Amino acid sequence: MSITVRDPGNGGSRTRGKRSHLDLGRRGEDLAARYLTERGLIVLSRNWRCREGELDIVATDRSTLVVCEVKTRSGRRFGEPAEAVTEDKQARIRRITSRWLSEFQVGWCPIRFDVLSVDCPPGGEPTVRHIPGAF
Repeated sequence: MSITVRDPGNGGSRTRGKRSHLDLGRRGEDLAARYLTERGLIVLSRNWRCREGELDIVATDRSTLVVCEVKTRSGRRFGEPAEAVTEDKQARIRRITSRWLSEFQVGWCPIRFDVLSVDCPPGGEPTVRHIPGAF
């Protein structure tokens, strides 16, 4: 499912290099979090970190824990954003999810791993493509 999301931001930084890359990523995560909450999910954590890495968004639909990997791109030079979620990345996200569950003392619950692919074309409206149960 793909949807255009209203972005109240100023279009992000136009500076070059690492800072603009980080700004683009944060903008994509903000849009993804809003997309999820507008669809009734409750965001439990954003950018949760441990020594193994980071979970972008952990949410719930009140019956399932939904771990979301957000990939944001401003163009297709490096391919579809969701293509960046490799098997190695998926395995790392699963390991980090175990740490999250332990940290927050969450017992058994159904878990779903989603990918949110955010396109932020320069001068255009961003779109969010949600892939539930991506891995």
